[in-house]
Parts: sequence; structure tokens; C-alpha cells
Amino acid sequence: MKPGIHPDYHPIVFQDATTGATFLTRSTLTSSRTIDWETAAGVRTYPLVVVEVTSDSHPFWTGSRRIVDSAGQVEKFRRRYGGR
Repeated sequence: MKPGIHPDYHPIVFQDATTGATFLTRSTLTSSRTIDWETAAGVRTYPLVVVEVTSDSHPFWTGSRRIVDSAGQVEKFRRRYGGR
């Protein structure tokens, strides 16, 4: 790799806005918010990024499914375009 052309890749904590679950990973994102994280070497401070959806709250990973009102959507479509 060429030196000086790659973004800073550092440890960062992501927090799910829905469930509040947090996990430590690495990213190029930056944040002014910080969080204290317990590690084997003691408590360290890492940048914190709050995200809307993670694997902790996404329906695909949790197994929960959203009920889609397909009948209501069909009726709405027919009201708009059914007479044409």
C-alpha cells in the first residue's frame, strides 16, 4: 500500500438507535461523540456513531417480519388508475 493515500482506519463503537446495542469494530468514520468501552487492558475511550439499523434490529437478522398491507395498496392503485 502506498503511504499517505489511505484514510485513517481506527477502532470505533457503533450504537443502534432502536435497541441501544453497542459493538466495537473498525471504520474510517469519525465522530465528535465518544464512549468509554471496557477492554481487557482497561477502560478506553472510542468515537461513538449512532446508526438507525444494525444486525441487532434489522428484520432479516432478528427473524421478525413486517406485515405489509398489500390489499390496501392494491385498492389505492385501483382507485387511482383502475378506470383507465
